[in-house]
Amino acid sequence: MSYQVLARKWRPKSFETLIGQEHVVRALTNALEQQRLHHAYLLTGTRGVGKTTIARILAKSLNCETGITAQPCGVCSTCIDIDRGRYIDLIEVDAASNTQVDNMRDLLENAQYAPTSGRFKVYIIDEVHMLSRSSFNAMLKTLEEPPAHVKFILATTDPQKVPVTVLSRCLQFNLRQMASTSITEHCQDILKTENIQYELPALQLIAKAASGSMRDALSLLDQAIAYGNQSVREKEVRMMLGAIDQSYLFELLNALVRNDGHSLMDQAKAMSERSIDFDAALNDITNLLHQIAMIQVVPESIALDLPERAALLALSQTISAEKIQLYYQISLLGKRDIGLAPDEFAGFTMTLLRMLAFSQSEIAPPAKKTAPETKTIASTSAEPMQNTATAKIEPQEVYVATEATIERVATPEVSASQDHQGVIAQGIDAQTDSNQNIQFNGNWRDLVDALKLGLARTLAQNCELESFDDESINLTVPDLQKHLMDPNYQEKLSAAINQHFGRKIKLTLKIGGTGNTPAKQIFEEKVAVQSVAVNAIEQDDFVQALVKDFGAQVIPSSIKPI
Repeated sequence: MSYQVLARKWRPKSFETLIGQEHVVRALTNALEQQRLHHAYLLTGTRGVGKTTIARILAKSLNCETGITAQPCGVCSTCIDIDRGRYIDLIEVDAASNTQVDNMRDLLENAQYAPTSGRFKVYIIDEVHMLSRSSFNAMLKTLEEPPAHVKFILATTDPQKVPVTVLSRCLQFNLRQMASTSITEHCQDILKTENIQYELPALQLIAKAASGSMRDALSLLDQAIAYGNQSVREKEVRMMLGAIDQSYLFELLNALVRNDGHSLMDQAKAMSERSIDFDAALNDITNLLHQIAMIQVVPESIALDLPERAALLALSQTISAEKIQLYYQISLLGKRDIGLAPDEFAGFTMTLLRMLAFSQSEIAPPAKKTAPETKTIASTSAEPMQNTATAKIEPQEVYVATEATIERVATPEVSASQDHQGVIAQGIDAQTDSNQNIQFNGNWRDLVDALKLGLARTLAQNCELESFDDESINLTVPDLQKHLMDPNYQEKLSAAINQHFGRKIKLTLKIGGTGNTPAKQIFEEKVAVQSVAVNAIEQDDFVQALVKDFGAQVIPSSIKPI
């Protein structure tokens, strides 16, 4: 006897053996038991999820010699003939190859005749969306008022292309993609019955590659059995599928956690030497990040028999939820743009380097100040500056404000009114070996710079110190920034303060204050430095000569302090 592929050999022959479509089975079973039969059914869903299988089981249920039932006997001549595809009153039509209106008219003309041996004449039209518009129009009258002995079962992978006039005349059932666990369990049952040795991770790889299609999974299983010489092993299945070894993914993420660029690039080169598809690798990384994010929120969501369970749990405790979300977005963007890169390796490595860059920028410590200094610079005010035309220009050190610190650079000094002067605060001393000895000196801005905050830094920079003592710090947040008072950010800020001082500090935040926050101070210092730079350019002899002789114009927004 010739070999029969697993997808045909193990095709379900009853609703009880059907896997993964319980919602459809329940509806059809109730309809059959209550004799509430519709004349047209539309089954929709992706490839290999059971549309044709359900149609054939329904045809058996309607024509079984035991009567209309949700449990056809499977042994009568009608059930056997339907299973073997030779039942005269079951007409299966492939709409993809019979799109012409003449074919449909011939089909409908025969529908008026009574069934030869069965109770109903059943028409199964597969890929019905491929019919032409004229063919659909020819169907409408028969679909609306069919003979009592005719049942239509339409199947399609693209219901959007089916005219609404046809949809409205059918009972529609949307078949879901199969869950990976269901596919894995079914493959296990098949291999046990077929007496074939297997490894569970190999079946999980096949289930993942099938993307929710049971037929695809069984086809891959057939291929794996042939590839492995009557056994299904993980290593061989990986080679057959060209799947990326999960250990590479974990090494990449661990390298990101360690901020180890050398290890990151070494892993990427090793993947290139193995000719791994980098587009698929980015997809696998995205899936892995999704798994980690799910574990952080719902720890019990990870399967107990998953081979990578221990590694996933370790990463979920090592990488913060914010970083997982960041890496996930970068992976999606990298997958989208990889086709625009010079080559796939360049696109893949640039995605990894982008992750590394954002990871380092989040944890980088603030720049240390070599000595506590106080420099006076011009500050912003609603009042205009006085005597700017005759201001004396001399070299002086000023500070350029950045988000985390203030860098000292050399720019010309402009003498201005004392009403427009501001003071840059003194830096904190170097941290001692024991955090227990650190005392808060009341300089909230310097403390914010010293803390390892990540995404909670925005909240900290928009807080103003109200009062403090050895055991507590009380902060106020301006009303305009009250949306930053997220409980998660408050917890992170409190944890960072406790870690910095090496003891429990009670942190209290409330709305109010004068608004003199580090964020406002940094902004004012940037504006002041910009004002000094613009004034220096405007007072430069060469610039004034250009303005006078050639009508040149100074554009303040194009001037950047150095």
